[in-house]
Amino acid sequence: MAEHLYLSSLRILHYITFFLLILQIGLIKQVYSIQCYCEEDNCPKIAVNSTCIGKLGSMCFSNIQRYWELGHEYEVRTFGCLPAEEKTLMQCKANLVPHHPENPKTIACCNETDWCNKELRPNITQKFFTLDSGLLAYYHTINIVVPIVIVCFFLIVTLAIGYCCYKKYKKHQNLHCNYLEAAEHCKFIPTEDSIKDSIGHSLSSGSGSGMPLLVQRTIGKQIQMVKSIGKGRYGEVWLAKWRDEKVAVKVFITTEESSWQREIEIYQTVLLRHENILGYVAADIKGTGSVTHLLLITDYHELGSLHDYLRTHSLSTAMMVQLALTAACGLNHLHTEIRSTQGKPAIAHRDIKSKNILVKKNGTCAIADFGLAVQYFSASDQVDIKLNTGTHVGTRRYMAPEVLDNSLNTSHFESFKRADMYSFALVLWEIARCCSSGDTSDYQLPYFEFVPTDPSSDDMRDVVCIKKIRPSVPNRWCCNELLLTMSKLMEECWHENPEARLTALRVKKTLRKLECGDDDDDDTKVV
Repeated sequence: MAEHLYLSSLRILHYITFFLLILQIGLIKQVYSIQCYCEEDNCPKIAVNSTCIGKLGSMCFSNIQRYWELGHEYEVRTFGCLPAEEKTLMQCKANLVPHHPENPKTIACCNETDWCNKELRPNITQKFFTLDSGLLAYYHTINIVVPIVIVCFFLIVTLAIGYCCYKKYKKHQNLHCNYLEAAEHCKFIPTEDSIKDSIGHSLSSGSGSGMPLLVQRTIGKQIQMVKSIGKGRYGEVWLAKWRDEKVAVKVFITTEESSWQREIEIYQTVLLRHENILGYVAADIKGTGSVTHLLLITDYHELGSLHDYLRTHSLSTAMMVQLALTAACGLNHLHTEIRSTQGKPAIAHRDIKSKNILVKKNGTCAIADFGLAVQYFSASDQVDIKLNTGTHVGTRRYMAPEVLDNSLNTSHFESFKRADMYSFALVLWEIARCCSSGDTSDYQLPYFEFVPTDPSSDDMRDVVCIKKIRPSVPNRWCCNELLLTMSKLMEECWHENPEARLTALRVKKTLRKLECGDDDDDDTKVV
């Protein structure tokens, strides 16, 4: 009986175990829905017999990829399970998209039966780019036309540059030929004559405009260059000799031909010659191969410019007055129109500064450098201003307020003269500053304490036009009647209002009184 009871219990236990096994298999089937064939890296670690089991929603895949190595084509196939969370549907549709021939690969998926991917063979569909005949013809035309256009462009540019160079060369050649042709009608310079004799002959002839062209050309040919004594924006200044006489030769670079022509034009103006204007001797053109030298020959003054002179000399009051007066005489002669049969037009300098005023051996001044000058012809009421100069010309440190802010009226000649007077006031300040100082290092340029060594237009505009600053006047000037009068002259000449500035004639007369020693208050009053 006991044995029968034991066998019954054992049978019941087997039934329970079998039931639990069936239940477990059913649960696994609910979680793991498909078995797929896999190889190597695509098989999970728990895979048995190259089989991976995918969860519900998973799919089996077969992938193919081609690549080239050393000129040979290889094909690699991979197999495995695609989990549902890896967007199986999107990945499995990749075989519907053509692939680029440089990277051909594709994939195919299945989930119909277990190991369905083992015999699955996806086909690679390569992507080919084709152009219709019209677009192909367009690109073909572009490939032909673009190089032709580029070559034509560079050819046109080359021809234009060559034409400009040719025109410039012909211009210089014609200028030289015209100069020689005009000179053929003039008398030759006597061998025994000096420069002073030749100039005297030309003045006695009644022209007053300089020596005949052939005389100038003869001098130009006989000039012997000695040494370079200065450089500027226009070129270089040389000390030279002609018949053992020292002369200064200003050699212009070819790009400054207009300045060279302007200076000759001004220097040859009838009745311009004056003891306080730099003496003009001759002009010439010299060509050495492809290089053209434009020469302007003038008197030589070994003391140099007023700027250089003031840097190394301490002035007495008499010397101060003499320098200021003679400079004012030269400027007044420029500004003055002489009406006669062969009259002289009024001339404005437009670049008055201490570097453009020379000091002679006798302690007097001579104004030089007329490359920016303008002339006024009252008969036609015409202002003759050099082309391409505009209003903003000159040396920035010495520019008048109306020049700095471009408000100068170019159609009114008086505007140019008033701008000259502002610049001349700064020259007077430089001269007065070196008077009786006893220290030659005291020399400074105007506005030295307000602007850098090479100020820009904006620097000067800020100081002169906006802040309305003028050079400072030392207190010691108030203790000397001459210096006090000089300071009054400056203040009247650098006035902000151009119409309120003194004329060169008024300054000349006031300084003449100082020279005569008539420095009483009534006599030296600036009006």
